[in-house]
Amino acid sequence: MTGFKRFGAVAGLGLAAALAAGGAQAQTKISIGISGWTGFAPLVLAKESGIFAKNGLDVTIKKIPQKDRHLAMASGDIQCAATTVETWIVWDGAGVKTKQIFQLDKSYGADGMVTRNATASIKDLKGKTVAASAPGTSPYFALAWMLKENGMSVKDVTVVNMEPGPAAQAFIAGQNDAALTYEPYLSAVRDKPEAGKIIATTLDYPMVMDTVGCTPAFLAANDTAAAAMAKSYFEALELIKADKDKAFGIMGADVKQTGEQFGKSAAFLRWSDEAGNKAFFSGEWQAFSAKAADLLLEIGLIKAKPDLKDLVETKYVVGK
Repeated sequence: MTGFKRFGAVAGLGLAAALAAGGAQAQTKISIGISGWTGFAPLVLAKESGIFAKNGLDVTIKKIPQKDRHLAMASGDIQCAATTVETWIVWDGAGVKTKQIFQLDKSYGADGMVTRNATASIKDLKGKTVAASAPGTSPYFALAWMLKENGMSVKDVTVVNMEPGPAAQAFIAGQNDAALTYEPYLSAVRDKPEAGKIIATTLDYPMVMDTVGCTPAFLAANDTAAAAMAKSYFEALELIKADKDKAFGIMGADVKQTGEQFGKSAAFLRWSDEAGNKAFFSGEWQAFSAKAADLLLEIGLIKAKPDLKDLVETKYVVGK
């Protein structure tokens, strides 16, 4: 228990406060859809450490593949979700209205393309088989982005739809010429150099950044809870600073990793604190979303570019 001291004190206070307040005020129920992506893990930490509860939230976290997350929002199974910035544009085009409210992370090498060792460049993949999640997901968008930057399109390769974990495992087992995946699965390939190599990551192509968004109906009815959710995320980041080893242990356990393994995955991304969020939504989000919408239109994933200001509510991090 010694290593738990600082972490346990904060988490314990959070749980105690939540329990004490339990009888006095009802907690707002929120279901958030995520995946096992390392960047989303502080949401798990906020739940497991009692931060959400302390801030008046009764949060259920549901693991839902990215390709199905918008359907869960449309059905009311979840009210909020975590996903990449461009995915919200695709969901809007599919008729699922949402508003992003805070940034989670930005990938610094945590997403990448793996190829066989004989592949000299991305251009050599013409006519080859590439595993990537379905159209409308981050890995598919990353594939389209990387190919476009190399003068190609998704029509120049054969795409086999596989989720990031299975895509990495299939690649290690000798299937497909390349694959798009992300941490913690990218490190599985990194640890098997005989199977192939990481030919490009978001260090080469910085285009993966994640946000949390909710349905407009949820935000309209739960303004205080939305603000508390953003606050809880930032408090989880503070908790990581306070006791990194313990925090990494909790977040790693959620994806069947040790704290040490989780830490290695986390080294390839940056979580966005309050200052980072303010900067992101004051220009970078707008510029990236506009470029992403152009590419999504080009590859046929949307029929028209949306009015981007309808896809975000910045008051929770930038101010009203």
